[in-house]
Amino acid sequence: MYLKEIKLRNFKNFIESDFEFSPKLNAFVGRNGVGKTNVLDSIHYLALTKSYLNYSDIQNINFDNDFFTLEGIFEKEKSEDVIFLSVQKEKGKQLKRNSKTFERMSDHIGLYPLVMISPYDLDLIKEGSEVRRKFIDNIISQSDKEYLSTLIRYNRVLLQRNTLLKYFFLNHTFDSNSLEIYDSELTPLGEFIYEKRKELIAQLIPVFKDYYKLISKGNESVDIVYNSSLDEKPFAELLKSGLDNDRMAQYTKLGIHKDDLEFKITGYPIKKFGSQGQQKSFLIALKLTQLELIKKNLKLTPILLLDDIFDKLDETRVEQLIKLVNEERFGQIFISDTHPERTGSILQKINAESRIFEL
Repeated sequence: MYLKEIKLRNFKNFIESDFEFSPKLNAFVGRNGVGKTNVLDSIHYLALTKSYLNYSDIQNINFDNDFFTLEGIFEKEKSEDVIFLSVQKEKGKQLKRNSKTFERMSDHIGLYPLVMISPYDLDLIKEGSEVRRKFIDNIISQSDKEYLSTLIRYNRVLLQRNTLLKYFFLNHTFDSNSLEIYDSELTPLGEFIYEKRKELIAQLIPVFKDYYKLISKGNESVDIVYNSSLDEKPFAELLKSGLDNDRMAQYTKLGIHKDDLEFKITGYPIKKFGSQGQQKSFLIALKLTQLELIKKNLKLTPILLLDDIFDKLDETRVEQLIKLVNEERFGQIFISDTHPERTGSILQKINAESRIFEL
């Protein structure tokens, strides 16, 4: 599977731009601010229906217009699919595959798997647990439709339970029967998600450690620990034992919506004890593991986007990384870089099939 071409209309800083791609390596080069990341984000949109940068859809419309459209042609198993995505200020977002509109955006997830490595990935280390949960969910959801639908249902029921808890608090009342309806629905959903996440982490850790060793060439040990309140007791018991705290807080304090990952280097949190280079190697290894697991579970090689990842890597590591992702086990790759000569030199050294776009 690969993306043959893409057409951007009124998307961020692009008014009207078309690109035709190599099935292997594609590089966007140019100074900061010319739109390299924006092109990669448009590819992310077509594959996963949303911006990687977590902007609202409306924020991605060129400021002189009231809509944007993206159209891409994916080649998959010797057939072509035309994906068309539009966002209008008044009408919202619409997604079509071969002119047929998707009723639910989630039905599109997993058809064209994708992994992006970006400077913004530092949020996985620096920010709160929600970012790390989204990372886990992204890996599983791209290859497991049941997981995605269960997660959507869990979040919907959780919101309803929290709304009821707030109603009880504000109105100085309580109805255990009403709350038990949501608890009985939430419990199996949460336990299913918990088990799937445990399975993923068990698959992820050995692959991740191998990638870290390849990229860093370091001897330091790294590890990932999955923490969940469901480690302590079954979800139904957690909800019962935490009820008094939930009523005071007006929301559900325990459950898989509070799960987190600990990232460690030599036994200590990498957030505090890892250098910039170690953190960057850690994140790249983590994202390549994400790609490997999606490929294994989906039997389809994801597209890989590498956005300005050379910032804190020396030239030797950059070349090593490009050689690594140019192996047969990887599919189509997109790179952005501020140094055209660096990208050109590396691509020439590894003699890869490629296209370079100067922006």
